[in-house]
Amino acid sequence: MLDIKVIRENPDDLKQAMAHRNKEVDFSQLLKWDDERKFVIAEAEKLRLKRNKVSEEVGKLKREGKEPSPEFLEEMNGIRDLIQEQEKQLLSLESCIEDFLLGLPNIPDASVPVGKDEKDNKIVLYIGEPKKHSFKPKHHWEIGEKLGILDFATASKISGSRFAVLKNEGCALERAIISFFLDTHKEKGYKEIMTPYLVNKESMYGTGQLPKFAQEAFKCANDELYLISTSEIPITNIYRDDILDEENLPQKLVSYSACFRREAGSYGKDTKGLIRNHQFNKIELVKFVKPETSDKELESLVLDAGNVLELLNLPYRVSLLSTGDTGFSSSKTYDLEVWLAGEGIYREISSCSNFKDFQARRMNIKVKYKDKRKTLLHTLNGSGVAVGRTFAAILEYYQQEDGSVIIPEVLRKYTGFDIIKSK
Repeated sequence: MLDIKVIRENPDDLKQAMAHRNKEVDFSQLLKWDDERKFVIAEAEKLRLKRNKVSEEVGKLKREGKEPSPEFLEEMNGIRDLIQEQEKQLLSLESCIEDFLLGLPNIPDASVPVGKDEKDNKIVLYIGEPKKHSFKPKHHWEIGEKLGILDFATASKISGSRFAVLKNEGCALERAIISFFLDTHKEKGYKEIMTPYLVNKESMYGTGQLPKFAQEAFKCANDELYLISTSEIPITNIYRDDILDEENLPQKLVSYSACFRREAGSYGKDTKGLIRNHQFNKIELVKFVKPETSDKELESLVLDAGNVLELLNLPYRVSLLSTGDTGFSSSKTYDLEVWLAGEGIYREISSCSNFKDFQARRMNIKVKYKDKRKTLLHTLNGSGVAVGRTFAAILEYYQQEDGSVIIPEVLRKYTGFDIIKSK
């Protein structure tokens, strides 16, 4: 959530920042509500002072054995009623202000390229050169079904479209990828954590999933609980309403979780395979950092996410997202895109974002410095990385002409085998 003080002091700059995010915003009503809020607060304070003074006079009369006049008591009750009315008005104004602020995306960092959509993203780095197969590479769903490790028909029968059943060596490969990612990130100083897959409404608001992405969430029918779309949600909320000491930052956490997404806006896109399913596994990296270090921490987060792809020898590239393609809560985002040999294109496999104080303001997470200063800290997160898309990339990149798939060397101690062959 944005700081209303920043909007009040720089409305034109904020209007331009929103325009860069393809959002036209008129701040006049917000500023009017804010002025009214300050006026109501001042008037309510005057009434409280007057009420206190009248109460003192009533107490003095009673100590003297005198009863206050009916007119005096009526005045006192009138002040009480006015205060209650002011409090109702204040609650209404604060609700309007909060609703307005909750609908505003984060301010793009100055280093983010201005653009309307993904076409304006800037590729900043290529890692690895895609190898050329001596045959026409197949798609991962073709490979997986032929090897008997992926079954989409059964998944559709059980749950519907955009689900997958893993079988035989496919299960072992999925577990191997998860374990390899967790072990690698822990070697980089991340602490592993496992959190619930169901979270409350406050947690969804805290990371920016609500109210903006309500249509994307799976909500329980009989409870105010939501299935997580990413473990970023429960992990970041661990420190909601907490104050972290400067010497305990940065906090670096890594978590495996299943993720659940409606993919409401992706009708007709990536309907085959593992790329855009309603349920998938993912490793998430989350950081809590001091504001002055968050830029540097984002760059290291990108390196940490990309490191696992390099160890798998999977070519990938890094894109800096434009203002029009940057996520709602993010100030700056890099996408890591892995090479899918079957499609012959790069596909997103990780997004690494610096939210600055946007989430921390919603969740009231602060850092306390050694000199006793307190301020909102910065949060960052990145996929470290999406397991299903890694599974797909491995099948496509390491496929052999006979239909078998070589297991990347770093995974073999987890799988217990080095090749998947047709039965």
